Amino acid sequence: MTARRYIRYWTAGSIAALAFVWLLSDILFPFVAGITLAYLLDPLADRLEKWKCPRGLAAALITLLMVVLAAIAALLLVPLLQAQLVDLAGRVPGYIDALREQATALLVLAQERLSDAEMASLREKLKGFAGPDAIAWVGRLLGRLWGGGVALLNLLSLLIITPIVLFYLLRDWDRIVETIDGWLPRREAGIIREQVRAIDEVLSGFIRGQVSVCLLLGVFYAMGLTLVGLDFGLIIGFATGVISFVPYFGMLIGFAVGLGVALAQFGDWQPVAMVAAVFVIGQFLEGNFITPKLVGDRVGLHPVWIIFALLAGGALFGFTGILLAVPVSAVIGVLGRFAILRYKQSGAYGQASASAGDDDPTP
Repeated sequence: MTARRYIRYWTAGSIAALAFVWLLSDILFPFVAGITLAYLLDPLADRLEKWKCPRGLAAALITLLMVVLAAIAALLLVPLLQAQLVDLAGRVPGYIDALREQATALLVLAQERLSDAEMASLREKLKGFAGPDAIAWVGRLLGRLWGGGVALLNLLSLLIITPIVLFYLLRDWDRIVETIDGWLPRREAGIIREQVRAIDEVLSGFIRGQVSVCLLLGVFYAMGLTLVGLDFGLIIGFATGVISFVPYFGMLIGFAVGLGVALAQFGDWQPVAMVAAVFVIGQFLEGNFITPKLVGDRVGLHPVWIIFALLAGGALFGFTGILLAVPVSAVIGVLGRFAILRYKQSGAYGQASASAGDDDPTP
């Protein structure tokens, strides 16, 4: 196969894979979740296998453990979170009115610096963001999120299909890897294996570390906001930790929501400052201790690249795209660095350097 046909072959395969994911993104979510869990839990299955546990039994025990943990979390957390969500939905109009009153009070203080026409315009705009309009906007946003992938059918398929996919992939993981390795072109097999090992190092380091970071941050924010006395501190804090998977962006969303609820709930500035301090301390701990310890700098994924990948994946393929975003970005990053390395080792890069050196005056 010539180089041109080789490139056409892989280009056509990549386009077909993208079209497949785009067309079937609504039903792929439980399968992608099962593949992700199998990838993360394969080292545990390998360890059980080293302890003389048959591979099938190890896969069954791990799958059963994950189902039990999910059931316990659902029984303990879902009722509490559901109650807070219902309560929060009932208090949203009151929070909006309280924020509007505080904003109006601030505008009264600013009357001395604004003309009557400017004050009237600001009041009209403030009234435009009233309860019904804001609730309608939130409803449309939640409707878009629900329609984008968290439908009831997807949730049921996640609970039923994902454990089945997890079990069979864990049981046959080594066999699948061996089969795919047998498909590799023999001349490039060593190079491909080297790049796959680099991708595996990036993915395992980032995903396992980042999941631990999110859980620790969720517990810290939930406990901190609850101790401060913030309404719905548990759900706001835990959700902030979960969406911290998106660097910086997740914390900013949680900070804005928590501060907004604090401003509407408390009449004094001290509790509001304490809520802000919880987020500041959490960000400080994450940036200086938690993330360097659990994730480190060896993964080679820049935060801006991760943010772009997650947002692009979610916009194109819903929650399936969010799950695929980090693996795809890791693959692109590793292959990009490999391409740059090969370019620097090529004659084109060497000729450019030689040409630049010829232009320099010699003593």
